[in-house]
Amino acid sequence: MKNIVLVGFMGTGKTAVAKELSRKLGMKYISTDDIIEEIEKIKISNIFSGKGEDYFRKVEKKVIKDISEMENVVIDAGGGVSIDPENVQNLKEKGIIICLWAEPEVILERTKKYAHRPLLNVSDPLAKIKELLEKRKPFYERADHHIVTSKLSLDGVINEIERIIKDAKKD
Repeated sequence: MKNIVLVGFMGTGKTAVAKELSRKLGMKYISTDDIIEEIEKIKISNIFSGKGEDYFRKVEKKVIKDISEMENVVIDAGGGVSIDPENVQNLKEKGIIICLWAEPEVILERTKKYAHRPLLNVSDPLAKIKELLEKRKPFYERADHHIVTSKLSLDGVINEIERIIKDAKKD
């Protein structure tokens, strides 16, 4: 089976879905953000504040290249992974990319209690979410499949992904 790569904006459910999906399918769970924090020995928010987004994206690109070589994994990709076309190309070589999407208000509700979201530490986080979603939309559209998670339960999203995988096996 191909790797399953979950992309999308923060707060769309990537981590929860990836962990449950990997458990259910007996695949290994990998978080690009966890790997970056392990390599850098600091939190993502500190990388952003101390070294900047450009530095973070360079580290992220190397991590994506390395994990895209793996097999039998569910990859929880950071929110900005899709911005780089080379990341998308590498991930598609052995994987199926599924973009999780949610309404801006739902994202705000899901992320407001987490201070570790460096891109949302602004005076108007809802406006920032809308701005970033609009900016990233063309990149998220590169995914093979899309699931709107705003009104779905965790099981509902998992069921959609299992349907996508089943249909992909028919091709």
